[in-house]
Amino acid sequence: MIKKVNHIGIAVSSLDAAMKIVKDVFGLEVTGVEEVPSQKVKVAFVPVGDTRLELLEPTAEDSPISKFLATRGEGMHHIALETDDVAGDLRKAEEAGARLIDKEPREGAHGTKVGFLHPKSTFGVLMELVEEPGEHKS
Repeated sequence: MIKKVNHIGIAVSSLDAAMKIVKDVFGLEVTGVEEVPSQKVKVAFVPVGDTRLELLEPTAEDSPISKFLATRGEGMHHIALETDDVAGDLRKAEEAGARLIDKEPREGAHGTKVGFLHPKSTFGVLMELVEEPGEHKS
């Protein structure tokens, strides 16, 4: 079941520059930075109320974020919705006709399970389903 907006992913060329803007312009603090090798990305976490911004910097030229930056430039990359069953919600989305990028959950930042839906199925916006550790209800 979808519970809330978990985060908004923003593709950036430089985490250092983006973190400075977040602090200087908005007065927000970065609470952590994590590399996610499976996604070939480095992520800075910025809490905003009960959600967060995730600033995404590629760590490899073949990273999906590298491709995004090359074709679209910096900007909103995806919206992540929190669920208590990412595998089940991916199945439901596919059954409802959505095009999936991930048919099965994969590892995300902070030990989460994630799965992406193709933007052609979701209003032109890349959507991510996120299950926090320990959330799955069997």
